[in-house]
Amino acid sequence: MTGQRRNARGSGRQGSSKPARSGGGARRGGPKSGGARRGGPNRSGSGAPRSRGAGRTGPVRADGDDRGSRPKTLGGEQIEGRQAVRELLLAQRRRTREIWISSELEGSDGVEDIEALAGANRVSVSYVARKRLESTARSEAPQGVIAFAGPIPEADFASIVRRRQGHVPFIVAVDGVTDPGNLGAILRSCEGAGVDAVVVPRHRAVHVTPTVAKAAAGAVEHVPIAVVPGLPAALSRLRDAGVWIVGLDDAADRDLFELGDLASEPVCVVLGAEGAGLSRLVRERCDLIIAIPMLGRVGSLNVSAAAALAAYEIRRHRR
Repeated sequence: MTGQRRNARGSGRQGSSKPARSGGGARRGGPKSGGARRGGPNRSGSGAPRSRGAGRTGPVRADGDDRGSRPKTLGGEQIEGRQAVRELLLAQRRRTREIWISSELEGSDGVEDIEALAGANRVSVSYVARKRLESTARSEAPQGVIAFAGPIPEADFASIVRRRQGHVPFIVAVDGVTDPGNLGAILRSCEGAGVDAVVVPRHRAVHVTPTVAKAAAGAVEHVPIAVVPGLPAALSRLRDAGVWIVGLDDAADRDLFELGDLASEPVCVVLGAEGAGLSRLVRERCDLIIAIPMLGRVGSLNVSAAAALAAYEIRRHRR
């Protein structure tokens, strides 16, 4: 769909500001929020546990269905930064094998709670030289703390699509965001706004890395993340399940604050890539394109800032 304004649907509700759906057919109920499939921990050999970064397990079928015999995971075995490590220990979603703390911080107030949580969870803590810790780190500022854990379980997209009675889905899809800091900030805002799941494409997009986990400040432990072979096809499945697809793009003639009662419906907000915005095929799958009104001289916001505004504006309508 292009960014032009659609007429309101005439059937069902009078006075609604919702756009018309193309393709006809009755709308069905919203999908179920995604539940994560559990993955086993990744063990390493001698020395520092090796991070798999955005690596994933499980065979890929030739027909495009990547359901393997093993649970799918998102990587993320190396977690850096104090808040990210705290949330890892608090969530207890996956096994933490070991925590490294810079020897300069031993006994300091800044890591006291991490040491206590590690003790309560029977996680080994090693105090290592700062130079060794920083040489192992994969983010710019690990804050003297690195944890090594099992991989993050990947959410099952089919579970996100399936209807859950009495629940109005709120999903965010990311179209080709490649900057790990941006993805981490998006996940943090989504977790705060109560988004049910985040959908990312498998290719030409960043997944979970130490930088993503650190920027997310622990949100990767709580927000279900599903990786799909192709985002346009995934959006089509969500539309078929009764979810409104709302693209966020500068080239739109309707702004975020005009969503009205559509914000209270099953909705998936699609965020475009840095600079490029929404891809053509993704844009065509959207029921509505909206923009954030810019009243100053700057033409647009960073994608993570736009995600925060959009997520909380929709949440405001769902109180």
